[in-house]
Amino acid sequence: MLNQNHSKNPFQDRVRVRVCGILQENGKILLLKHNSIGPAGYLWSPPGGGVEFGEHITETLKKEFAEETNLHVEVGEYLFTNEYIGGNHHAIELFFEVKRPSGNLKLGSDPELSAEKQILTEVRFFSAEDLASLPENAIHNAFNAAGARDKITELRGLITFKH
Repeated sequence: MLNQNHSKNPFQDRVRVRVCGILQENGKILLLKHNSIGPAGYLWSPPGGGVEFGEHITETLKKEFAEETNLHVEVGEYLFTNEYIGGNHHAIELFFEVKRPSGNLKLGSDPELSAEKQILTEVRFFSAEDLASLPENAIHNAFNAAGARDKITELRGLITFKH
């Protein structure tokens, strides 16, 4: 039975379909830091968000990038699907390559959360060395599935991660 307590985190106790974008520029990958997520107390993850009913996934991805990073992107190749099941969370995430035709990088916000409950705290590009230095439990699990984390765009198919 699902918990009907609406004061809980809006991302818990339901299957959530998300779309995420991998933006690579000058050999670096763009990530957002989410506080209060995961065993490390924070999680570095690609920009993206939940797909709303009636919204096309490419439009969701463009909207999420603009909200979270101030960047306007073009959606490129579909890469892989990541399924995460852990505790009260179940997410199905579709990953795409994206390119930036315009915009200046700036940390935005998540409109699904109130101003006092924002979890996005930093946005930056990571080199292969930077990615490799992050603790395994502080980066999106898809990066660990890729072997060398900077090779995430080489993943294909379905990745399932149960915690």
